[in-house]
Amino acid sequence: MNHKVGWTFAISSLAVFMVTLDNLVVTTAVPVIREDLHAGIAGLEWTVNAYTLVFAVLLLTGAALGDRFGRRLMFSIGLGIFTVASAGAALAPTIGALDAARAIQGLGGAIVMPLSLTILSAAVPAERRGLALGAWGGISGLAVAFGPLVGGAVVDGISWHWIFWLNVPIGLVLAPLAMVRLDESRGPASSVDVPGLVLASGGLFGVVWGLVRGNSVGWGSPEILVALVAGGAAVVLFVLWELRAPHPMLPLRFFRSRAFTLSSVASLLMSFGMFGSVFLLAQFFQTVQGYSPLGSGLRILPWTAMPMIVAPIAGAMSDRIGGHRLLGAGLALQAIGLGWIAAVSTPTTPYIDLVLPFSISGIGMGLFFAPVANVVLSSVRPEEEGQASGANNAIRELGGVLGVAVLVAIFSHYGGYASGQTFTDGLVPSVWVGAVIVAVGSIAAFGIGRQRRTHAPAVTPALESV
Repeated sequence: MNHKVGWTFAISSLAVFMVTLDNLVVTTAVPVIREDLHAGIAGLEWTVNAYTLVFAVLLLTGAALGDRFGRRLMFSIGLGIFTVASAGAALAPTIGALDAARAIQGLGGAIVMPLSLTILSAAVPAERRGLALGAWGGISGLAVAFGPLVGGAVVDGISWHWIFWLNVPIGLVLAPLAMVRLDESRGPASSVDVPGLVLASGGLFGVVWGLVRGNSVGWGSPEILVALVAGGAAVVLFVLWELRAPHPMLPLRFFRSRAFTLSSVASLLMSFGMFGSVFLLAQFFQTVQGYSPLGSGLRILPWTAMPMIVAPIAGAMSDRIGGHRLLGAGLALQAIGLGWIAAVSTPTTPYIDLVLPFSISGIGMGLFFAPVANVVLSSVRPEEEGQASGANNAIRELGGVLGVAVLVAIFSHYGGYASGQTFTDGLVPSVWVGAVIVAVGSIAAFGIGRQRRTHAPAVTPALESV
């Protein structure tokens, strides 16, 4: 690896680790934040969903801004926004202020995530691309996995505010370093799809708002019905607009590729099942079994540690044995692990009974995150990698938003925080649903088939079907 590639890999990987970590770093802090800020379950959901929803909606816009104004420039600006918002979250005096700061963090992350992948892909020689993108994907997966552990350690050792303060010095170093060490590049000239952005943002916000608020105000209430119907209508209008937009936010022609379509379906269903389950499981050890935030994070370690071992191996193997096989096997193992956890969970379940299913889920996570980036980017032309990266990551983040909203809605319907038994009564059906959703994602991944890199010229009107 030459000097330039080394710097590019280090900066892009550290940035994506920091941004992705914040997807789940708050999960083990949720019980503490709930007491400190006197928050209800809906406010706590928005602590996660405010970040992931903005992140999901604006990923495509982040990629488009980089293509138009310069990827290095927008990457550095995104890091700056993320850093300032992290300080705002650390200083938040109320749950509303925290949720608002988390939303601004999502904006910065939405710019950083797709551009980090595009910048890295452009810097790495073609023959080492699978290994480099596999390592990038593995680091992203590690960040998701380590979120609960890092959050628990910081909350236990200092306070919940420091899970956000930690981002500040990293961002202050990375933003100027990116301007100095990365090469500037641009994609095909295009305008930002403002109507698409407005429709997607409004539609997704309405749907998620309805899902989050449904249990507390009633599923038949005017507020929920209006939110779900209006949100769904805006999503339909978004699709219709994207079909005719001159510079679409989400080029629907990508879905002519079986590889892109099925990898996107697999990504959405993986995040749906995993994020929703982890949001609840990270609270189980504290709320039900009385462990500290650090103790909770440590007990999830068999899940979080496995990607460190599996992801590098899976990334190196993805070009040889087919990324789709690794994706499918990874999701199958995650589904088995989640189903096992749901089957044995009671208020007094001995920890030893959870070690093996946690480990199986961790192996599956490593197998999924390592090859997914290479599978997606190999399904489009090189000049479209920025948009494809943004689209797949947006779909994956949307899965996380919907997973937390839907599984917490199931949790609230069947259980709650009144006692260890009521918490477990809600946890078990929620995790079972998560397991089934991830299993369906495994079927989609196996259906991708082996890929050949698309080398069609830019003027080709449609993507080659895989």
